[in-house]
Amino acid sequence: MKKTIFLLFTIFASITFYQCGPKTDDKVAVGGYDVVSYYSTDGPVKGNETFTTDIDGKTYYFSNKESLEEFTNNPNKYIPQYGGYCAYAVAEKKIKMGVDPEVYEIRDGKLYLFYNSFFANKLNDWQEGDTKALQAKGDKNWEEIKNSK
Repeated sequence: MKKTIFLLFTIFASITFYQCGPKTDDKVAVGGYDVVSYYSTDGPVKGNETFTTDIDGKTYYFSNKESLEEFTNNPNKYIPQYGGYCAYAVAEKKIKMGVDPEVYEIRDGKLYLFYNSFFANKLNDWQEGDTKALQAKGDKNWEEIKNSK
């Protein structure tokens, strides 16, 4: 009986831990993905250390010179919302949560990134909710937490 209780406790503790998501202090933006590539029909691709630029303490990687130049000409178009943290977590929990760079949405011309694990795909939660309200809430919450660690 004790083993069963311990096993159940371990499972539930693991689920809770994984749903909290990773927090990242990584200085490489979006896990090294080329943020310009999110707007292409092929979707996101990994950037290359040869093509980089720094903005607001983050290093952005690009897959080629053209992407780097495109970003340099209009960085605000490509920088992810909420500092690249999970949009749903910022909106609903007012926390900075790491993301899976391949789980994203372009909405109203803006890049939103989301946490994803076996038990929790936050993009699905975002899309199932009132997205406009979540965006407004996320914008408000981000102003309050963007400078926190």
